[in-house]
Amino acid sequence: MRPRNDRQGAPGDDPGGRGAAGGGCPSAGPRTPGPRRPDVDDEREDRQDRMRAVDVIAEEVRDAEPREIPERLCEVAVELLPVVGASVALHSDGMPVRVSASSEQAAFLAEIQATLGDGPCLHAARTGAPVLACDLTSGEDAGRWPVFAQQATAAGVRAVYALPLGNDSVCVGTLDLYRDTPGELTARELRTALLVAGVMTVALMALPRGEENGSRGADSWLSGLAADQDEVYQAVGMIMAQLGVGSEEALARLRAHAFARNRTALDVAREVVAHRTRFERD
Repeated sequence: MRPRNDRQGAPGDDPGGRGAAGGGCPSAGPRTPGPRRPDVDDEREDRQDRMRAVDVIAEEVRDAEPREIPERLCEVAVELLPVVGASVALHSDGMPVRVSASSEQAAFLAEIQATLGDGPCLHAARTGAPVLACDLTSGEDAGRWPVFAQQATAAGVRAVYALPLGNDSVCVGTLDLYRDTPGELTARELRTALLVAGVMTVALMALPRGEENGSRGADSWLSGLAADQDEVYQAVGMIMAQLGVGSEEALARLRAHAFARNRTALDVAREVVAHRTRFERD
């Protein structure tokens, strides 16, 4: 998967000259002009990094059930990279659905972005390019997603790196990495992160689907996630009818209601579907 740049100015450490979207990552400064001889040592280290990452991934997913692989790959990301957590989410119609997370903290950050409808992972899904929010405590990143930045820092996260899953034409979700100190990924670390994201894409696409081979129950492809998403859409439809508004306004009201009460959008959707919460016209 090749990242595409959606902004001017990329981290000076960016591999291959391709930029990654995001705010406050410090630049490495101007490069010395003139031709540069390929550094054999750098190439050797890159190969060693890739081989180590491949070995760690292979060891972690060995003997794993297909549905267990996303969680294990999140754990691999934490092992290989300078991050404290990782989560993976599928994206459909602007509503991310969390597949797995390496910790409760990572799961919370994923749910907060889904509830807010804003944050690095949603921007990465929209643009199909990596979003490297290197400092959520101040500067451009904190100003770009102010509410999410406040929630993230309160939860102990200071930087988020969101990597799209898919290919150059289709983004099916994101791999989101969380760091407890501000800072950028080096070029080598970003290549490792993209390798994990590529394996995650393949793993998600290879998961068994419920309609194939008559499989049912625990073997169906993300069946629980599909049910969660259906509940959100059902709740949005009920809010549309209650308020006489369109789907975008109904989803915005659902998210605002959840955030104001320190709940997740999915929690409130379930209450709406169960008729425990009703939205009234102003």
